[in-house]
Amino acid sequence: MISPALLTDLYELTMAEAYLRAGETGTAGFSLFIRRLPPERAYLVAAGLDAALDYLEDLHFTADDITFLRGTGLFSAAALNHLAALRFTGEARAVPEGRIVFGEEPLIEITAPLIEAQIVETLLINTLHLHTLLASKAARVVEAARGRAVVDFGLRRAHGIDAGMAAARAAYLTGCAATSNVAAGRHFGIPITGTMAHSFVTSFPSELEAFRAYAATYPDATTLLIDTYDTVQGARHAATVGQELAARGHRLRAVRIDSGEVGALSREVRAVLDAAGLPGVQIAVSGGLDEHHIAALLAAGAPIDSFGVGTRMDASEDAPTLEAAYKLVEYEGRPVFKRSRGKASLPGRKQVWRRYDADGRMAGDVITLADEGPPAPDAEPLLVPVMAGGRRLTPPEPLAAIRARCLAERTRLPDVLRTLDTGASPYPVAISDQLSVLSA
Repeated sequence: MISPALLTDLYELTMAEAYLRAGETGTAGFSLFIRRLPPERAYLVAAGLDAALDYLEDLHFTADDITFLRGTGLFSAAALNHLAALRFTGEARAVPEGRIVFGEEPLIEITAPLIEAQIVETLLINTLHLHTLLASKAARVVEAARGRAVVDFGLRRAHGIDAGMAAARAAYLTGCAATSNVAAGRHFGIPITGTMAHSFVTSFPSELEAFRAYAATYPDATTLLIDTYDTVQGARHAATVGQELAARGHRLRAVRIDSGEVGALSREVRAVLDAAGLPGVQIAVSGGLDEHHIAALLAAGAPIDSFGVGTRMDASEDAPTLEAAYKLVEYEGRPVFKRSRGKASLPGRKQVWRRYDADGRMAGDVITLADEGPPAPDAEPLLVPVMAGGRRLTPPEPLAAIRARCLAERTRLPDVLRTLDTGASPYPVAISDQLSVLSA
């Protein structure tokens, strides 16, 4: 088993050695943020906080970790003793999962003894980056589906097990109806669903026999994959099975198309099912879909009821990374910042305040210093206290509550930001006068 404490870049630990030797062990403030949105994104969905807080609460170096580090020859006995006793004892303020965020806005701010706050950099970025990346992509897919069900199909091509689990959680958090990932269903309580593979169909002497066998096993929960040979003929075979099920008091749930010109095929399949007296049988499609394909299919009037979306959502294919950064912003009460061109950071611990218009839509954000207070009487703070003394301030939120928050948040976005047109006017994020002066 990989030790979470060692999931850090080496320089975090060598800096810890140097900090100790220099006596730099005061209180530090770090801010984790996304520098700027990718061209393909109009907003981001904050996610991953629960996993990040789990990591902070459990941070410790095992005896085996210390033995390994001793063997590198890079660390003194004093540093190894310090690491052996290290626990995260600091504070954290963060944007709750499911909320909408934009570039430069902190996702989390850590205040802790310098070495503690420094060592957690790598895994905090890794966790919040991945979850936020995947949730932001999944939100676009859900928006494109315009209320039709989206199912996460992406585990098999996700970038490893952890990413597959994170993708299933992020997809459900943002509004997907279910996942094919059974482990995610058990671990997160996400509804699980599935159909069949082409191998099931080809293992039988005929398509019709395969469909009958599956329907006999799940007479009220069958979705038949109809494109193994000829999609329209597959629809006719599915209609036969659907009529047989209905005669026995059961019903065929759906058919799935996984290849070909799914828009045109869905119309032909709908006609076959309706002619067979099966208007309630739904049509699901899958196979290389993303938000743009879904939007185009629905704009063309394709009679599709649900979408199975895999690789392009679970790998965030069009924008596979975000410019996540974790920067020291305060040390021993002194604001600090980085001036590097293109990678400058804002000094001091901060707050993000959100304003709404008369219709309750998001109207603009202002990033201020943490102790400035609201820029307007009705402005809402995004960063809330989540940890003190190295412990959570509240129990972990149920995923259903985070999902409800995310769905409600997106209804408060300006309409232009809920479209797929990322060339639209960007959401306004301002810097307070006081923070601007401090950054000069």
